[in-house]
Amino acid sequence: MKFVIIAALAAVAFADYGSVGSSEEAEILQHDFVLEEDGRYNLDVKTSNGILVSQHGSPDGPEGAVVKSGVFSYTAPDGTPVEVKFVANEHGYQPESDLLPVAPEFPHPIPQFVLDQIAKAAEEDRNRSPEDRYTYA
Repeated sequence: MKFVIIAALAAVAFADYGSVGSSEEAEILQHDFVLEEDGRYNLDVKTSNGILVSQHGSPDGPEGAVVKSGVFSYTAPDGTPVEVKFVANEHGYQPESDLLPVAPEFPHPIPQFVLDQIAKAAEEDRNRSPEDRYTYA
């Protein structure tokens, strides 16, 4: 199972992001993979088209799940350098990059139409007879 996960990550890392739409092939300049007897591993990959991958992992997660962290980088088709640092553990995959979208801070302002609807619903509730009111069980 560990090999399948590592192979899948390597396949994503080796995808030729730098030459989308071209038939250029990238050479693997460096591929260092060390798997320890206790399940820990280190992976470093470098390709001729500028893709870099470095990650390490260990079976320290719940029920022996592999916990990993690392970084990968490449150049986007528009020439933008991309670097993503990540951790994958019992809390899921957690990427970090300046290029990832960021949600607005919360609490954000509530639009007036929403406040108006809440007020209308509260008024309707107040005007109902006690036997017609909603009960929450």
